[in-house]
Amino acid sequence: MARVSWAVTDTSAVEMTNRVPDWVTPVAWVFIALAVAAAAWIAYDVYARRNRRDSVAAEVVWITSALYLGPFAVPLYRRYARPSAPSDQPAAVAGLPGGSASAVAHLIGVPLVIASGLTIAGIDLWVMILVIGAIAILLLTAYERLATNRSRLGAAFVVATVTVLAFDVGMGGWMLLLHYNELMPPATDASFWFLMQLGVLLGLATGYPVVRRLTT
Repeated sequence: MARVSWAVTDTSAVEMTNRVPDWVTPVAWVFIALAVAAAAWIAYDVYARRNRRDSVAAEVVWITSALYLGPFAVPLYRRYARPSAPSDQPAAVAGLPGGSASAVAHLIGVPLVIASGLTIAGIDLWVMILVIGAIAILLLTAYERLATNRSRLGAAFVVATVTVLAFDVGMGGWMLLLHYNELMPPATDASFWFLMQLGVLLGLATGYPVVRRLTT
């Protein structure tokens, strides 16, 4: 049995070799800038133009979806989130709350883990995956309670947990692939967050069968 140990270390001791090609950094900055602009536009359309949704939770999901979909969130929003949008949404759109929970969980969890210096077997990545997953479950549980018909906390928690676990097949697998191929840049690099955005998209793909099952 592999020995798992918790240790608090100086974050400077956790070194990751960055073999990401140089061209990824400018691409990352462009995509992040477009993502922020898309999120700002959706927020403006919701609150300034008063294209409100049924719940604040649903509005937040559409705004934060731009954090990983970038400019592609805008046509999806215009098609499926406006008041005139069809009531029946495809499973891919129904999976956006899970993607948003994962994206926000990264923004919260990664700095927390780095600041804490916690590692498992000397690697902080394992702690990141666990912390990000836990935060995503909490966020998605809150969404299920506020924006769906699942009024019971237990039911909302189960749905959120199953969904996040399915997402983690893609998201967590992507993080491990980057780490063990020495392609994980430091969290202070724009390319890190760009690669995490790609990971969320992979999570959407692996979570799709579960979301489709839950919405049918």
